[in-house]
Amino acid sequence: MSVHASPAVALPTLVLSSGLTGTEFSQALSPGLTVVAALLLASLYLLPFFTKIDPFGRRPRDKDGNVIPDGPMGLPLLGSFPFLTHYPELTLDYWRKKFGPLYSMWLGNQLFVVVSDPGIAKDLMVTNGSVFSSRKEMFVKSQLVFVGRGITATPYNDRWRKHRRIATGWLNSRAVAGYTDVLDHEATVMVQELYKMGKAGHAPINPQPHAGRCSLNNMLTIVFGMRTDSTEHPLVGRALKLSREFMNCTGPVSNLVDFFTPLQWIPTIMSIRGKKLHKGLVETYGGMINDIERRMKAGEDVPECLAKTMILARDEEQLDHLDMAILTSAFMIGGVETTASIMQWFSALIPAYPEIQKKAQEELDRVVGRDRLPTVEDEINLPYCHAIIKEVERTHNPFWLGTPHVASEDFTYEGQFIPKGTVVILNTYSMHHDPSRHPGPEKFNPERYINDSTNNTESANLADPYERDHWMFGAGRRICPGMIVAEREIWLAISRMLWAFNMVEIPDKPIDLKEYDGLSGRSPVPFHIKLVPRHENVAKVLGL
Repeated sequence: MSVHASPAVALPTLVLSSGLTGTEFSQALSPGLTVVAALLLASLYLLPFFTKIDPFGRRPRDKDGNVIPDGPMGLPLLGSFPFLTHYPELTLDYWRKKFGPLYSMWLGNQLFVVVSDPGIAKDLMVTNGSVFSSRKEMFVKSQLVFVGRGITATPYNDRWRKHRRIATGWLNSRAVAGYTDVLDHEATVMVQELYKMGKAGHAPINPQPHAGRCSLNNMLTIVFGMRTDSTEHPLVGRALKLSREFMNCTGPVSNLVDFFTPLQWIPTIMSIRGKKLHKGLVETYGGMINDIERRMKAGEDVPECLAKTMILARDEEQLDHLDMAILTSAFMIGGVETTASIMQWFSALIPAYPEIQKKAQEELDRVVGRDRLPTVEDEINLPYCHAIIKEVERTHNPFWLGTPHVASEDFTYEGQFIPKGTVVILNTYSMHHDPSRHPGPEKFNPERYINDSTNNTESANLADPYERDHWMFGAGRRICPGMIVAEREIWLAISRMLWAFNMVEIPDKPIDLKEYDGLSGRSPVPFHIKLVPRHENVAKVLGL
């Protein structure tokens, strides 16, 4: 799905609490949703019986009379959902400006509190992590796709702790150091393929499938001990399609089914998609687990990988086949979507900034030279290249809205009441585009990070949350466990592309950076550029 995300959307036309004009609202509602809304509005008198929304607009209070944070009123039954179907990040940013950095909204029968400030994010999700570390069991994601499993969807309980512990065993710094050679190899292979498929700069090329395969191969090696040999391998298309479908089905504002219980009682397009996606994940990744187990029983030497570890520890950990299929699916989805998207956004963005490319390449020539590729160890000595990556992650974070947390008990924050069961989300788009922290936030400017030598983990643990680089990986106890491996993958891929190529726009094929594919996880729409080798040593160093 393509969505135009132009910052030039007419924000001045947003009116009242809805954030949209009547014309924009009617366009936002699909015909099917319009019919549903009309039928439900006719039954308004039943509202208090099957939703938590007070039809008279009264807001929940704590025992001291503190009310929930202010925010848009929304519509009966639907809440603010209709206003988040097009350009949702811009609407949320508009509401941040109108209601402040902590505001509430209803989506169907679910109360959301939206956090748009680093200090509040730390206060709630880190300092008070015991209250805000659980997950809302969304109908589509939790019940249909992951069926009560999965480290991103599971509430804060013993099952989550077990899955998180198993995942961390393959994602901590020691584990990543053990397979950095895999990440190194796949980054080199990607650059080799870009060189060959781009005919040494003479033919236009879309780097996106190559970035996708690079990330996919890294996860396939870690999870299943195997890799694909080309972008045409059938598993590449199947795996990337499953990942994108997951992102489009399970985003916090992707579907009303999650937040309007009566829609869960009948077949809907979204529930059908959720069940189909679950089947696809189990057939694909559960099938690969079965294949590994068969090989192990036959006495084959299976490489060390997550699937093998789980099979050997199945009885001790009390894992069933579905546990293993869903946990491997979570690795394959989370581990591919983030890294591939950042590589793709970099490739789409950087051709428009030849002066930034030149500065980075001068730094690479000075530190690395032209007789070898940059390595993980070089990053500390390449602050400008390091800054470019941080700026790509700020300006084009694939996850413009954080994975939702949920309050496990009533909580009052600075006089504002957050009831138990409230979903709390990080509005990362607003946090990354706050002009008080990032002057001229729409401008791509790596100089913002030139004095920031921290890696993502170090930055996430800074005492001052306003000094954190970005919030792409979340916060608190539910911060992305794959942050270390993702950062290393991204560094190797992007630094080597900068080392090897001048990335050039094609005059008759402009790249529209205001357009994107996807809903909760976003990547650029297909584009083509030329990748011109920077010097005669490129082919030699790449072994071509």
